[in-house]
Amino acid sequence: MNLKCGIVGLPNVGKSTLFNALTSASIDAQNFPFCTIEPNKRIVSVPDERLEKISNIINPQSTLPATIEFVDIAGLVKGASKGEGLGNKFLSHIRETQAIIHVIRCFDDSNVSHVDNKIDPIQDLQVVETELLLADIETVKTAKIKTERIANSGDKEAIKKYENICLLENELNKGVQGRDSSLFEVRKIYFKDLELLTMKPCLYIANIEEKNKNNFHLQKLEGYAKLNKLKILPLCNQFEAEIAELNEKEDLLFLKDLGVEEIGLNKLIHKSYELLDLVTFFSAEPNEVRAWTIKHGATAGKAAREIHTDFEKGFISADIMTYEDFLKYKGEVGARSAGKLRSEGSDYQVKDGDIIHFRFNV
Repeated sequence: MNLKCGIVGLPNVGKSTLFNALTSASIDAQNFPFCTIEPNKRIVSVPDERLEKISNIINPQSTLPATIEFVDIAGLVKGASKGEGLGNKFLSHIRETQAIIHVIRCFDDSNVSHVDNKIDPIQDLQVVETELLLADIETVKTAKIKTERIANSGDKEAIKKYENICLLENELNKGVQGRDSSLFEVRKIYFKDLELLTMKPCLYIANIEEKNKNNFHLQKLEGYAKLNKLKILPLCNQFEAEIAELNEKEDLLFLKDLGVEEIGLNKLIHKSYELLDLVTFFSAEPNEVRAWTIKHGATAGKAAREIHTDFEKGFISADIMTYEDFLKYKGEVGARSAGKLRSEGSDYQVKDGDIIHFRFNV
């Protein structure tokens, strides 16, 4: 499953610094607007200690983690939806992603300029959200005109779609973000081809100072987030970038000395998974142990297709054991002997941590 998260925000809020930390890449993170013009893209392994423990039991030829792609998108500014600051180009990059990581500046530093010459995390958040909303309104207007022409010919489906697009346009004009509109839950079939920016799930990263325990900007943002039911993850992007430059052994010792149980970047990757409503299942064979990603609630048939389309076409059954049972009984043979290996059909809903061996015939 190809997963892509776009990192957005105003210029100079720490997007590229976060991207560098996530990907251990060295790209420009300079103190001027539009340092990033073309989006930087990197595929990142999803940290999962279960994968290593499964591999330790099987000792396969290779071990492959699940992956997620992060895209560092240039800073948006007020007027982006009208083309300001190369806005149209940047908005098109966001449209290609499945989820948004919105970085918001919550630190004071006179050496790092702000596009509005003041630090106000709520205003910064609202500027970006407004531009995404305005872009969606333009998208819906265009779709409305196109659909109206077809509806005027008497096409019943087009008439229904036109009526629903009109309802959606009214919602957006009231300032309702796509992801907050109740219309999407019950009538999303009419909007799936619109690729609305505000319909994408969003995680907000509060970029904070490392040592400031009483961060007024963060407190202000968290209050706003609670009121509006937004998901906030505080991170010191610069600190995370410095950790990313250490080797694994240094990393562990350094974090242990600081009393940190999990680095912020791992939290971000896991939060991205939650944001996209994803789960992980594993294939565990002598030649390869691998983590696979699917939507929560996906069936065994859909999971089989993630490995190969032939697995779905010729699906016979899925031999399944839980991760916990696999560890407890030291592998598939032990789990089978203990009666913990079961056979399921293609309609079985895969659970996070399931270890699956597919039986198929083509």
